[in-house]
Amino acid sequence: MLTIDAHLDLSMNAMEWNRDLTRHVSEINSREKGLTDKPDRGNAVVSLPELRKGNIGLVVATQIARFAAPDNSLPGWHSPEQAWAQTQGQLAWYQTMVERGEMRQIKNWKELETHLGIWNASSDKSKEPVGFILSLEGADSIVNLDYLEKAYEYGLRALGPAHYGPGRYAHGTDSSAPLNAAGKDLLRKMDELGIILDATHLCDLAFWDTLEIFQGPIWASHNNCRALVDHNRQFSDEMIKALIDRGAVIGGAFDAWMLSPGWERGKSTPKERDVRISTVLDHLDHICQIAGNTNHIGIGSDLDGAFGSEQSPWDLKTIADLQKIPDLLLKRGYSKNDIEKVMHGNWLDFLKKNWS
Repeated sequence: MLTIDAHLDLSMNAMEWNRDLTRHVSEINSREKGLTDKPDRGNAVVSLPELRKGNIGLVVATQIARFAAPDNSLPGWHSPEQAWAQTQGQLAWYQTMVERGEMRQIKNWKELETHLGIWNASSDKSKEPVGFILSLEGADSIVNLDYLEKAYEYGLRALGPAHYGPGRYAHGTDSSAPLNAAGKDLLRKMDELGIILDATHLCDLAFWDTLEIFQGPIWASHNNCRALVDHNRQFSDEMIKALIDRGAVIGGAFDAWMLSPGWERGKSTPKERDVRISTVLDHLDHICQIAGNTNHIGIGSDLDGAFGSEQSPWDLKTIADLQKIPDLLLKRGYSKNDIEKVMHGNWLDFLKKNWS
């Protein structure tokens, strides 16, 4: 079944992890054997061949570069200009993948219809470009609002104002503050340009400020439920209800620490905690119970988002295993129509409504 994954850090893996994503996952992991500079070395699960193998014909692919102020202990660039330059290197990688025929950038509904027509008609997906919508995770690299206009011109279509910690425009995971003046101006400019707002990672105070100010389309590309795993990174039921009321789609994330209460990074294992693909579906089920329907859930795996198989569901060997989801949903009593909504339909309905 055609699958859409609404959150993959492809360019980060290519440029910072130095992974050649045109290769098979086994080749990537073989080349990383013995490396210890990253905790997930040798544990990659994402590559372009695996996306094709799993019939994942469209992804939301990120740029990401944090600005770290002198009092911020998180890793990041020491100026917004450096962060911007990092995102431009990531952009150049995407553009090179387009030139090579490995990927196809999607910037509007007409382009998306054309891409899906070609993808679905192809009997050999191994030769098809993977479609991608460009998103920015954390707005720190937007030096000023003129740079947001530049980003829109090269195809940026979604933006999450925050990531981890205090940001230039909004506070994110493990931090807390209302939106500042710059953040409010950013939202108004996004409204003007028609950029989708990604509510993922916003701290609670910034989340509620954002929903009050921003009038455009909102999704949450990769977020799970606080009721099941209690952490500020997750959405409370009240936040989920507010997103549903705004017509948002929420993508289930596959990071095991978001799926298992009390997860200890570097110590806990998916097998030991029995974190499997169906654990993600528990979170999607919870959102359905709040909504009273299946119209607001999808996949936003975040696989290889600075973690690998050591922190992914144990029954997922590569991202192609997202194709296990339809059978798992069928066993839970989901109808064929509902399953199609989860795999691709809700994201497509959202984009058609807001792009056409």
